Amino acid sequence: MELRKINTKDAYAQWEYTSALPENENGLTNPYAGVSYDEYINNVLPELLSYEHPVGMPDWFVPEVYYYLWDDDCLVGEFRIRHHLTEALKKGSGNIGYSIRKDKRGKGYGTAGLELTIQVAKDIVPEEEIYLRVNKDNIASQKVMLKNGAYITGEDSEHYFMRIKK
Repeated sequence: MELRKINTKDAYAQWEYTSALPENENGLTNPYAGVSYDEYINNVLPELLSYEHPVGMPDWFVPEVYYYLWDDDCLVGEFRIRHHLTEALKKGSGNIGYSIRKDKRGKGYGTAGLELTIQVAKDIVPEEEIYLRVNKDNIASQKVMLKNGAYITGEDSEHYFMRIKK
């Protein structure tokens, strides 16, 4: 298994994954659900690539990098690293968001992918802990986070706030 940063070489597989991902599933939003390959190549991919070193973005925008989890030649998941926390991100989506293909869930990909992502995030995130938020009804993601050393630091009516020490 390997984690690859978003790139132009893997554009077709990334598009297949992104366009098939629901608009909002378990708290991970995807405004590109159903986008055509043409739209992905010409607009979405350049936009997502620009998020690492944003120019002309609103003050609240945080640099973010998309990574994809590959098992041999199969893209099985997406992991997003937000470089640092704003006040909104401290109660919002946190430093890392991720998803796993529906047909690959329950096979250890979430745990393995989050482990790889945490290793990358340790060199990017300036805070002493990596913050994640998970829906209370998403038991599978809670288990993935706990297996990767997360602990619950708080909650609201819908979410648990988790931290992983760097």
